[in-house]
Amino acid sequence: MNAPNERNYMPHLEIVSKRISIENYYLKMACLVSERSTCARRKVGCVLVDKDNHVISTGYNGVPSGTVHCIDKPCAGANAKSGTELDKCESIHAEINAIAHCLNPSQIYAAYVTVSPCVHCIKALLATPCEWLFFNRQYAHAESLELWEKGGRFYRLI
Repeated sequence: MNAPNERNYMPHLEIVSKRISIENYYLKMACLVSERSTCARRKVGCVLVDKDNHVISTGYNGVPSGTVHCIDKPCAGANAKSGTELDKCESIHAEINAIAHCLNPSQIYAAYVTVSPCVHCIKALLATPCEWLFFNRQYAHAESLELWEKGGRFYRLI
């Protein structure tokens, strides 16, 4: 009798080895969420998850509801260099929108964002129990990540 074919004996091993990581899964989801952005400057998406890795909220950057979209009529900050003239930008950041639409912010465990948060969004996330921050591009303000670490939190550029 021939030895069992490993591929037929344990077919789940092949499937598991090709499974996308949870970090990449949620970052891809954040990229999809960013496609709803109404900001002319940059498209950002955020996905918030709980300790069980269930999505509890999403958000993208854009002007307040009922306002003319910046992609249709650019605001004063639309052409500013990254990290500058934030006070001229009319967009509400993706992280703030995600927190604002979260039914229970005390359940936030991790934030997946397409771009590392600015210092204002870091402060908003620090006001929650969020422990982890994952992103795939770094924002111009490095001090925001220093503040995040100072708060005893963890981050990873993926």
